[in-house]
Formats: sequence, C-alpha cells, structure tokens
Amino acid sequence: MRIGWAFCGSFCTFERAMSVMQTLVEGGAEVTPVFSRAAYHTDTRFGASREWVAKAEDITGRSAIRTITEAEPIGPQRLFDLLIVAPVTGNTLAKLAHGITDGPVTMACKSHLRNGRPLLLAVSTNDGLSGSAPNIAVLSSRKNVYFVPYRQDDAAGKPASLIADIGTIPDIILPVLAGQQPQPVLLPP
Repeated sequence: MRIGWAFCGSFCTFERAMSVMQTLVEGGAEVTPVFSRAAYHTDTRFGASREWVAKAEDITGRSAIRTITEAEPIGPQRLFDLLIVAPVTGNTLAKLAHGITDGPVTMACKSHLRNGRPLLLAVSTNDGLSGSAPNIAVLSSRKNVYFVPYRQDDAAGKPASLIADIGTIPDIILPVLAGQQPQPVLLPP
C-alpha cells in the first residue's frame, strides 16, 4: 500500500503521528511524508522543524514533499492509494473546504482527490466546535473525504478543541479504502 502522510502545524501531535506512521511502515506500507510550510519551517517548544522532517524521512526512507511543485504530480502519477493528513489544523480544514490550494499539503490533497482516491483527515484544532465546525461539516459531506474519529481535547479547559484518535489509523485504513467512514466519528471524552 502506498500512503502519503501529510503534517500540518499542530506540533503537539507530531510525536504520536510519527509513532503511528512508523507502525504503518513496519507493517509493509510505503509511506511518503508531506509537510506544510509551517510544519517544514517552524521551530516550536515541541521541537525543531528540521528534526521532525529528518525523523519522518528516517522512518519512511523517503524524502519529504515540501513544495507545491513536488506535490502536484501526486494525482497525475497516482502516487498514493491513500493520503492521510495527520494532524490537520483548522487553517488547513478551511482551505480544503473552500478549495484553496496554496501550499504543499493542500496541493497534495487536491491532486490526490482528482482521481477519486480517499483522503483521511485527523483533526487537531482548538476551534473544532466553533470556527472550524462549518468546515468540518462541509468536508464531512464531500465524496472521498473521511475523518479519523475524534473527541473533545479538554472539555473543561478548551471546550471548542477537538483531537483525532490518531492511534486508530492502522485499524481504519481498510474501511476507508472500501469507502466507509469509520464510526463513531465523535468519540466520548
């Protein structure tokens, strides 16, 4: 199985995402990392961007896609059976919902979807139940777009925040490839 794994700027989820990506590689999947501009260039309290990119490339044995030009051939060349965006931020959700293609991840998604191939989104945003809620709704009704089941991140401290259960990705790939949205989408806290 050929999988693209795109990283957006929810840096607090990178460690878990890398662990799940490694599980897929160890299971025999060919995984290619894709980084948004923010994920590729931003150093945070969670680590230096160059270290995250190096870790993803080390796990997968593949160079990261990091530009629009590198992402554009994904669709025409049918590079992936599945494209996972984990984490997908509220910013990227908005761009995908409104057809904005201004970076490597949004181009990867647009290019991949043009062939009717599945896109799996793992939400990680502090405004999932507020500003990003309409975009989640739009994308939930879009053909070939699926969501990793998610829950409120911290209902008391951050009541609008949502976080996907990234650890379920290996178990939900086959249903997604069969065109089924994993259920339930909304998990208990």
